[in-house]
Amino acid sequence: MKNMVRNYDGGITAFPAQLVSPCNVAEIQSILKDVGRYPGPVRAMGSYHSLTPCASSDGTIINMSGMNRTLEIDPKKMTFTAEAGLQFIVASRTLRAQNLQFLTNIEIGNMTLGAAACCHTKDGLDGGEFGQVGSYITGIKWVTPSGDLAEASDANNPALLHFMRSSYGLCGVVYEVTFRIKPLEAIQFSYLPRPIKDLTEKEVDRIIDASKGLICWTVGRRAHFQTRKHVDQVGPFASLFAAGRRRLWNHTEARVGRFIDSRIPTKPLRNASLDAWFAGSKLLMSTLKLVGGATLYNPDKTIDYSRTPSSAKYAFTFWAFPRSQWLDALREYLEFSEKHFKKYDFRCNMPLGSYFIRKDTQSILSYTHDGDVFSIDPIHAYTDKPAWDRFLKEFNEFAYKKNGIPLLNQSPFVERRHVEAAYGARWKQFSVQVKAADPQQRMLNPFFADLLSE
Repeated sequence: MKNMVRNYDGGITAFPAQLVSPCNVAEIQSILKDVGRYPGPVRAMGSYHSLTPCASSDGTIINMSGMNRTLEIDPKKMTFTAEAGLQFIVASRTLRAQNLQFLTNIEIGNMTLGAAACCHTKDGLDGGEFGQVGSYITGIKWVTPSGDLAEASDANNPALLHFMRSSYGLCGVVYEVTFRIKPLEAIQFSYLPRPIKDLTEKEVDRIIDASKGLICWTVGRRAHFQTRKHVDQVGPFASLFAAGRRRLWNHTEARVGRFIDSRIPTKPLRNASLDAWFAGSKLLMSTLKLVGGATLYNPDKTIDYSRTPSSAKYAFTFWAFPRSQWLDALREYLEFSEKHFKKYDFRCNMPLGSYFIRKDTQSILSYTHDGDVFSIDPIHAYTDKPAWDRFLKEFNEFAYKKNGIPLLNQSPFVERRHVEAAYGARWKQFSVQVKAADPQQRMLNPFFADLLSE
């Protein structure tokens, strides 16, 4: 019986001829050198939280979870070095024990450090110097497609590091990474509800400029801007707020949406139930505004999804839009989603997310390379996957026509024309460099073969 690999939400399944879990670098080298025993394409896999088949292969999949050791914490250089299979949530706890943290504390804590080192990531609640997690990586070590060892760092070959930060394992298997870190900090979340019809570009700009980190949650026709700022210490209810937030995203939100879609018997009652649930979400964020928001330690916003039951899992997509075009795109998205609902009787059963992410040129495929972006992220706990897939494909067309920028691991059904339009000359340069690094196409799976420019 063939091996089976599924991604986080179960929407993608792969059956590799070989599924291997190396424990050291020498074993990775042996795998890549032995073409007969370990057929291509060879893909490295972390926790496979991705929503595209970027890590899929019918040849060889390397499960990196066995290489998960912390190698060094340097409080003088403020760096953290670990093997690539270590998950963010585990690394974060290790740092927390020494009153340290990552510079960007992502929500999806099960992303491995190797994936963070070479794939797209999203999180808008830390702001900071750069807009993306991988930009704080100062060094990467990997095994090349031919089985040789290679490395790049800020001090040694920064141009190669710039390329590797978004190489998606197409140039080899990342086995060790070094991140910048900083002292543990306390933060405060504040909430600003605003009717979307009343918003102006100037007001959105003011909200952005006043925020250290920003996510906007849209429920119905109301936007809730969730901002953060540094505080000297957390309040007495910080741990309770952090636990409640984790519970909401790791259990309650998706489970309620899925229950409404699958168990409420009639369409009018389903719509009324979902509207009532959304009203509760709006009330919660409005209440948080009234009480002045909430405080927590920054790493506490990272969520462990490793034991999430199937009923509480959700899927999403991510397209980023130039900052100056986001408000128009958001309003047009709401019109698009309402028309789609009338036509197909489908709507997302979770709030719409939007991440603000600052300009960042630290990698060749940075999706904020040309300027600040604000995303539109439909989120849904599906019970009818064909209906969700149809929505995603139509949303892709909407986003593509609105100058949207997709992510290779978080934008399902992304196509070559999408990435060529979004990344322009950088995509062609990336395609050339990938082919030069792997002329035998040892790492190239069908997903990326369809995307790379000729």
